[in-house]
Amino acid sequence: MNTTGPRKRSFGDVIASLRQPKVAVMLALGFSSGLPFFLSGNTLGYWLRDEGTTLAAIGFLSWVGLAYSLKFLWAPVIDRVDAPLFGWLGRRRGWMIVSQLMVAAGLTGLSMIGLNAGLATVGILAIVVAFSSSTQDIVVDAWRIEAAADGDELGLLSAAYQLGYRFAIIVTDALILIAASHFGWPISYAAMAALMTVGVGASFVALEPLRTNPLAAATVEAPLWTPRGFFDAVIGPFREFFRVHGALALLMLAMISFYRLPEYMMGPMANPYYHDLGLSKDAVGTVRASIGLVSSLLGIAAGGFSALRFGYFKTMIAGLIIQSVTIANFATLAYTGPDIRVFGAVMFADNFGIGFAGVALVTYMSTLTSVGYTATQYALLSSTYAYIGKFAKGFSGVMVEQLAVGRTLLEGYALFFIFCGLLGVPALILCIFLARTTRQPEPAGAPATAH
Repeated sequence: MNTTGPRKRSFGDVIASLRQPKVAVMLALGFSSGLPFFLSGNTLGYWLRDEGTTLAAIGFLSWVGLAYSLKFLWAPVIDRVDAPLFGWLGRRRGWMIVSQLMVAAGLTGLSMIGLNAGLATVGILAIVVAFSSSTQDIVVDAWRIEAAADGDELGLLSAAYQLGYRFAIIVTDALILIAASHFGWPISYAAMAALMTVGVGASFVALEPLRTNPLAAATVEAPLWTPRGFFDAVIGPFREFFRVHGALALLMLAMISFYRLPEYMMGPMANPYYHDLGLSKDAVGTVRASIGLVSSLLGIAAGGFSALRFGYFKTMIAGLIIQSVTIANFATLAYTGPDIRVFGAVMFADNFGIGFAGVALVTYMSTLTSVGYTATQYALLSSTYAYIGKFAKGFSGVMVEQLAVGRTLLEGYALFFIFCGLLGVPALILCIFLARTTRQPEPAGAPATAH
C-alpha cells in the first residue's frame, strides 16, 4: 500500500496529459452528449413560445426529459448486449453510434415537420431525441470511467467531458437563437442534426475500453436471457452499490437528487422569461455565446482546481451555494427590464456556477461506481440527480402563472426564480452531513476506487 499519498502532478504533467488522444475523443463525445439536451427541452421551449404556446404547455412538455431520469431501466441492456448493426465495433462504441444516429433522426424530424403537426407530434419527436440522448449518455459515461487509467485521468476526462458538454450548450442555447432569428427554427434544427456527426466521428476513433475486472469477467458474459445473467445485469449493480456504501447509500442518492434541483426547476422558464422581457434572440444568443462561454470555461477550471485542492465535498458545497444564489439572482431582470448589461452579468454568474458545480458532482459520482457495473451504476446516479428535477419542472409554467395572479407576469417570474434558488437548501444540508460522516473520495492522482 502506498503510504506516502498520491503524487502531485506538475503543470507540465497536466499539459502533457492534455495531448492524449483519449482527451480529444472525450471532448468530442462530451459535445455530442450535450448537443441534444436543450434541443428537446429549453431551446424547444423558446421555439414554442415564439409560436404563442402557453407557459403551462411548455412546462408540461418538458416532461419528455424524464427519459434522462429513467435511463437506469435500460442501462443493464447497454451493459450486457451488443448494439444492433454496429456491435462489431465493440459494446461501448457500437451503442454510441446507434444512439447518435437516432438523435440525428429525431432532430431531422423536428426540423422537417416543425410545429405545424401539433404539440402531440412535437412531443413524440422530442421523446425520440431525449430517449436516444439519454442512451448516449449511458454509454459515454461508461466509456469515460472505463477508459481512465487512474484517478488523475478520470478527473481529466471528466473535465474534458464537461468542457465539450458546455461547448454544446453554448451552441444549442445561444448560437441557435442567432441562427433561428435569421434563418428560422427548422433550418437551425437541421444544422444541429448535422452536428451529431462530431460524436459519430469520435465514436469511430475511440478505442474500446478493456474489461479487466476478474469478478466482472466471471459474471458479465452470462447470457442476459438466463436467470443468472438477468439477475447479475439488473439486480447486481444495485446490490453492489448498496453493499459498498451501506446505510449511507440512500443519503448519497438523496443528496445527488437534490443537487441540481434549482437548475432543473428554473430551466423551462428561462427562455420564455427572456422572450417576455423583450430581449431579442440575437441579444440572448450573443451574450450566451460570448460571456456565457467565457464564464463556463472559468467555472469548469475553478471547479476542477477546487476539487483537486480542497476535495469534492467542499467543492460541491461551494457549488451549491453559488448555484442557488445565481439562480435567485435571475429575479433582478424582472425589475431592470431588458438591460443588456444586467443580463450579461446574470449570465456570467449563472454559467460560472453551473460549470463549477458540475465538475465536482460528475467526478464524485464517478468515484462511486464499481468496475463491471459502470454503465448501470452511473446511470442510476445520474438518473437520481435528474429525477426529482425533471418531474418538478413540469409544473414550472403553472407556478409562474399562479405567482403572477394579482401581480405582473414579470413579478411572477421573479418570485419563481427566488423560490428555485431556495430549493438548493436541502442538498446543502445533506452534502454537509455526508462530508462529515463519510470518507472523502480519493483525490485525483490516486486510483479511482469505490469507497
